Amino acid sequence: MIRFDFKVSLFFHNYLVGRKIQYFWNNFSSSFFNVNIGVGQGSALSPILSALYLAPILHILENQLKITKIPIPILLFVNDGLLVAQNKSLSISNFLLFCSYQIISFFLDRFGLILEYGKMEVFHFSRSYGAFESPSLDLSSIEGPVLHPKNT
Repeated sequence: MIRFDFKVSLFFHNYLVGRKIQYFWNNFSSSFFNVNIGVGQGSALSPILSALYLAPILHILENQLKITKIPIPILLFVNDGLLVAQNKSLSISNFLLFCSYQIISFFLDRFGLILEYGKMEVFHFSRSYGAFESPSLDLSSIEGPVLHPKNT
């Protein structure tokens, strides 16, 4: 278990606890509400705290994908992720994406993070000339969506 120095913990406690927020909408302004969880939107600490939280998850995911010999690199941009499958066969690429998605969703769920299915997209790129039939990525067997490839 990782333990932070007391001074570091105290800094985060002072920075994150006891904050208040007020909402404005057109001419309406709300009263102040206590906000004792999360990092305020636009906070300079947001990317740092995200990195501290996500680094162990990414390390575990990378090791798990290596153990299972799934050649899927993961690129993460704070709240956006990218899985890349490269294969001459679209069905093999979909299979690799399916397996990696299953592993990733399992670990993210264990860490209390949520995959937003409505924001998921699949793109197939091909060197073929003319139109080609892109298979969908069916994640319904693991309680996910059926992702239809975007037109590229």
